[in-house]
Amino acid sequence: MTWLKEVFNVNKPVIAMCHLQALPGDPKWDKEKGLGWVIEMARKDLKALQSGGVDGVMFSNEFSLPYLTKVEPITYTTMARIIGELKHEIKIPHGVNVLWDPKASIDLAVAVDGLFVREIFSGVYASDFGLWNTNCGEVVRHQHKIGGENVKLMFNIVPEAAQYLGTRDIADIARSTVFNHMPDALCVSGLTAGAETDASTLKTVKDAVPETAIFANTGVRLSNIEEQLSIADGTVTATTFKRDGKFFNEVDEKRVKEFMDKVKSLR
Repeated sequence: MTWLKEVFNVNKPVIAMCHLQALPGDPKWDKEKGLGWVIEMARKDLKALQSGGVDGVMFSNEFSLPYLTKVEPITYTTMARIIGELKHEIKIPHGVNVLWDPKASIDLAVAVDGLFVREIFSGVYASDFGLWNTNCGEVVRHQHKIGGENVKLMFNIVPEAAQYLGTRDIADIARSTVFNHMPDALCVSGLTAGAETDASTLKTVKDAVPETAIFANTGVRLSNIEEQLSIADGTVTATTFKRDGKFFNEVDEKRVKEFMDKVKSLR
């Protein structure tokens, strides 16, 4: 877990999501507003997150609903353009997440100097997106082939809107994932973005693999941050930072600052 301190320079880092608006090719892509508007919206959210004091930021194509498990090239090339436009304004460690395509996420991280990615790297799931299969060995070999070996891999082992196919419990999944794939971190999620991560599940995973960094991946808010950070090694946070705590709204700097003031008091 020393990589967390090396990358973020704090204990129990809060990684904020910078959700990109729908991109070219997405069903909700707004041709009239165009890419300039998408970039400006990302710029405003990034500024609010950084001014509010978060420890890191992860860019994702969050509004590319419904998601693909193998994305079109236009998605990650557009994301590279957006992040490239913002590059000189990014003042904190940054990573990426191309939903839900691990190879594309690593490609993008290498292209924009991302330090970490969050993805579904292992397991087979029945999901809202269909049968969700993975091949971690292939993905990690691709990572090394393109020179991305220093990109930290955050494995989401309780994916949103999906259920693991098999009868093993989450502790066994955590142990075997760590043994077989050597992830840099495990992320534990609720049902959807903004849904609270179950504290008992979070504790089960942490107890099973105490030497691995564990992140509470969804639904962390002021009302539960103390409990969540008493177990987890960090959080990936988005919805609670938005105006009125609504998923589709823009980031509210005041909400970010209030949350981060609480986190800093707990460290």
